[in-house]
Amino acid sequence: MGNADLRSLASIREVEFDELEGSVVAIDAHNWLYRYLTTTVKWTRDEIYTTSDGTEVANLVGIVQGLPKFYEHDLIPVFVFDGEVTELKSAEIEERREKKEAAAERRAEAEAAGKTEEAARLEARTQRLTETIHETTRGLFDRLDVPYVEAPAEGEAQCAHMNAVGDADYAGSEDYDTLLFGAPRTLRQLTSKGNPELMDLEATLADLDFSRQELVDAAMLCGTDFNEGVSGIGPKTAVKAIREHGDLWGVLEAEDAEIANAEAVRELFFDPPVTDDYEFDTDLDPDVEAARAYVVDEWEVAADEVERGFERIEESMVQTGLDRWT
Repeated sequence: MGNADLRSLASIREVEFDELEGSVVAIDAHNWLYRYLTTTVKWTRDEIYTTSDGTEVANLVGIVQGLPKFYEHDLIPVFVFDGEVTELKSAEIEERREKKEAAAERRAEAEAAGKTEEAARLEARTQRLTETIHETTRGLFDRLDVPYVEAPAEGEAQCAHMNAVGDADYAGSEDYDTLLFGAPRTLRQLTSKGNPELMDLEATLADLDFSRQELVDAAMLCGTDFNEGVSGIGPKTAVKAIREHGDLWGVLEAEDAEIANAEAVRELFFDPPVTDDYEFDTDLDPDVEAARAYVVDEWEVAADEVERGFERIEESMVQTGLDRWT
């Protein structure tokens, strides 16, 4: 999810939705979807999103509950799906897998002890984006005419690229790594109540009096999804050290420390695998009836659980003007 230490380095401010109307947002799909998936599993009875053959599609509930927020504020989401896992991220992926396995064991213990609330909380931590979740998410997006892009590798890198070249007004992610990948403007907290946050790259560099390279170097000293940081170095110390020693290599030499694959990680942030081979239409024409049938009839999600979300989408079409959608 990106190193949270970056929050203390980044320029972040709350932004009113009124300032964002009509904007295109390249959304880190896995990041967005996972948050709604885990929330659904935590707070919703599993029979609501489980088919008769035992397939879980909690993602469909989460999507129907989460999409209206964009439409009600006249935002156009373009979801960006991860592609191949970057080899440098394999250690992070393995660590997440181990945490999920540990949570699954603790969930089983909680269930055996009759601790239903704790079991639900732990079950949320075990969620992963299965093949069925990928398939049904795209299927629902197709029916709602929600545009999406397949990234060659990291979704947040592709979002940053689309923002940087002007194909999206903002990147959208809870992952601070969009800053390191060069996204000029990232919207955060799009899955939370209230206004979102705007993370601004230019303002961040100005506040720190840093180049983007110096920002990346400071972040690497703290640790990212792609590398372990240097023990004892937090964000304030990293900034001070970069100012004193010039760059990552100067700090590592002064500290007699090393970062595995440092050159490759640094290069990844400046030249990640991204694509310009995508097209999307911002004039949306959602087929809500087809989407409702897909979720309720085809995938057996309890109608009452998603009806209000579909109603909000339909209401948004009227509120923002049908000509804005079609």
